[in-house]
Amino acid sequence: MTKYRRLAATLSAAAIITCTATAVMAANIFVVGGKPDDPFWSIVKRGAEDAGKVVEAQGGKVTWLGPQNYDNLGVDAAELIRQAIDQGADAIVGPDWVPGAMDPAFKAVVEAKIPLVIYNAGGIEAADRLGAMNYVGSNDYLSGKAAGTYFAKHELKNAVCLNTLPGAANIEAFCKGMIDGVTEGGGTGSSLPLPATSFGSATAVAQALKAHLLQHPEINAVFAIGNVDTNSAVNGVTQAGKQGQVQVCGMNMDETILNNIKTGTQLCAIDQQGYLQGYLAVSILNANVNYGLTVPTREILTGPGVIDKENVEATLAGVQAGAR
Repeated sequence: MTKYRRLAATLSAAAIITCTATAVMAANIFVVGGKPDDPFWSIVKRGAEDAGKVVEAQGGKVTWLGPQNYDNLGVDAAELIRQAIDQGADAIVGPDWVPGAMDPAFKAVVEAKIPLVIYNAGGIEAADRLGAMNYVGSNDYLSGKAAGTYFAKHELKNAVCLNTLPGAANIEAFCKGMIDGVTEGGGTGSSLPLPATSFGSATAVAQALKAHLLQHPEINAVFAIGNVDTNSAVNGVTQAGKQGQVQVCGMNMDETILNNIKTGTQLCAIDQQGYLQGYLAVSILNANVNYGLTVPTREILTGPGVIDKENVEATLAGVQAGAR
């Protein structure tokens, strides 16, 4: 081989390697999540965006898609999944909130041979059913059960689950878990379903809970399904004149909730570490698209954990940093 032929061969090989690297290291990842003003989902989004810094450094992109409200959650989320397919996603992350409405869209992702990770809602059961690579998130049933068990251990044996998103699979699992947890501890549990339009509405939730507590004076514990509703529940207890008589525990947390726990106006919070849900889901898919890597532990649990007066100070640092 002459030196010119060797040079041409070397340049051709270099060009092939460069083109291959450019094509491989440019994952276009779409993440379906909650609405823009939902405090919990802003933490999940931050996790996804932080993982996205690696994606972007490798020439890729992370796109966040969320509904404007939760009034028609399943249908709207399914449409976002289809939008991700149509926009050429290399990988998709999404919660299986309403399986009846969303599963056909997720199945279309798998049929298109687009890597899929289910996160936040649906559990490993949804990942198995849909053919997803992994499930990343808390166990919704066990999250609720942790609250119910905590209530029972603290002699709060008549608890109600404040359900502002009835029909959503993860929320129903929260409530069922709470009811089972307090019941197994020798108590009684129930669910108070409210219209989905009440989710995040401080006035609607507080007034509904106030009326319910006055109608059912035997209730001494309330479990709320998100941090906004938890703050509303604390207000509802106060408005009913039940402060100190009715204790509140809720899913997720923010600085206000942790301060409530410190001052005693709230008993506990159930943490599912939303930041990790977004961060790990994006990281797993980026590594898969770029390098063919997989995580053999398909169920990656980020919770539940109980936050109370014993560990609230340690948790505050993570909240103030925007990661919890």
